[in-house]
Amino acid sequence: MKDLTSSWMTHMGQKNYQCDVCDKLFIYKSQMTVHQRTHTGEKPYACDICDKSFSGSSNLIQHRRIHTGEKPFLCDICDKSFSDSGGLTKHRRTHTGEKPYPCDICDKSFSVSSSLIQHRRIHTGEKPFLCDICDKSFSDSGGLTKHRRTHTGEKPYTCDICDKSFSVKSSLIQHRRIHTGEKPFPCDICDKSFSDSGGLTKHRRTHTGEKPYPCDICDKWFSVNSSLIQHRRIHTGEKPYACDVCEKSFSQSAHLTKHRRAHTGEKPYPCDVCEKSFSDNGSLTIHWRTHTGEKPFPCDICDKSFSVNSSLIQHRRIHTGEKPYSCDVCEKSFSQSSHLTKHRRAHTGEKPYACDICDKSFSDSGGLTKHRRTHTGEKPYPCDICDKSFSVNSSLIQHRRIHTGEKPFPCDICDKSFRHSGGLTKHRRTHTGGKPYTCGVCDKSFSASENLAKHRRTQTGEKLYACDVCEKSFSDKGSLTMHLQTHSGKKQFPCDTPM
Repeated sequence: MKDLTSSWMTHMGQKNYQCDVCDKLFIYKSQMTVHQRTHTGEKPYACDICDKSFSGSSNLIQHRRIHTGEKPFLCDICDKSFSDSGGLTKHRRTHTGEKPYPCDICDKSFSVSSSLIQHRRIHTGEKPFLCDICDKSFSDSGGLTKHRRTHTGEKPYTCDICDKSFSVKSSLIQHRRIHTGEKPFPCDICDKSFSDSGGLTKHRRTHTGEKPYPCDICDKWFSVNSSLIQHRRIHTGEKPYACDVCEKSFSQSAHLTKHRRAHTGEKPYPCDVCEKSFSDNGSLTIHWRTHTGEKPFPCDICDKSFSVNSSLIQHRRIHTGEKPYSCDVCEKSFSQSSHLTKHRRAHTGEKPYACDICDKSFSDSGGLTKHRRTHTGEKPYPCDICDKSFSVNSSLIQHRRIHTGEKPFPCDICDKSFRHSGGLTKHRRTHTGGKPYTCGVCDKSFSASENLAKHRRTQTGEKLYACDVCEKSFSDKGSLTMHLQTHSGKKQFPCDTPM
């Protein structure tokens, strides 16, 4: 009679067994017994292979299959097997699309109850999993487990092809695709494919123009959250990535990685056309375009194209006149941040680029590169019309205008034109009377710096220009030229009037 009553209660779903610690009810006494062990901590079922113990015999049976590899629950649709029936049930839903666990707040549904529990915490804000090292909390235990590895440095997922290890399994799966070349996430608009779903999501926004991440300080929006985080550091000045060799800090980890290679000399990105190597992949990509001639960034105002996007951005400012980089000492503005950096050194006097041959220093690397050629005699810019070569490209450009006759710098007061901007600047002073070069000894001023240099030599007695025939020296080149005529007998200005 007792067995019949128990069977009837089972069919009716009646729960007559109550836990004496909490309020839970159970149909079977055995269920209540196992449950009570969550209160007592009792785990009477020990694994005879490892040191783990369990509160229920079924849990031990499932655990033993980790050691034996047994997977007795086979999917009848595909060839996957599982160590427990619950794993098979969840897996079948990937085939059927069944999602029996709906959220009662929004319209989302889930295939497993644990995903619904985690999802509800988005609505409630609950984060019950607390890190015992720092003050961060997480909505699920998996998030806490991954986070703890940032403290311990543990990387339990190792690639079986190379030596890299990862703190989360998903990172290993994505990494393996580097070796296999697998890109299982195709774009449904263009023919691009991606190795991870996040890459596809970001890419789709290039088609839709979606920028869901707004800056709460300025009016900029971003297509990916990481770009917003990096952008915010412009406002805050935060540079959380510090070099452990020098004192420099960076707002992005990638910039620190590149910078470290300046210390190590590492250049892991070789060009497969020439022998050059580069410290970062972006520099290699830009370099490749010198071989291919590719210029994928066209100006939408004129017909110029550029090999790098930053060059296009700078070029557009020629059309717009935009100068977004302002000096906080004087009122000058610049179209490029590098020009502002150089300009600031005019105020500070900083010259961080020192010549390793002489004691001269320079405010920018370009100045040092040009200066070194005065020691080496290098002239890497040859003229393709005559046999002259030049140490700087700007000198070659000016020289070519001798052959072409081009004078692109016209005076806006008279009809004269000049081959270079410096010549026009000097000429304008003949109209304005400007004499910006003042002698620090006397009160004389000059319209050109070279005239001031000549004048100073009259005070110091310095004579830089020596005659290679006799021992005489002169303070300016013109006086030396006239003197050389006394040796050659040549008269520079012959009289054309007959005696």
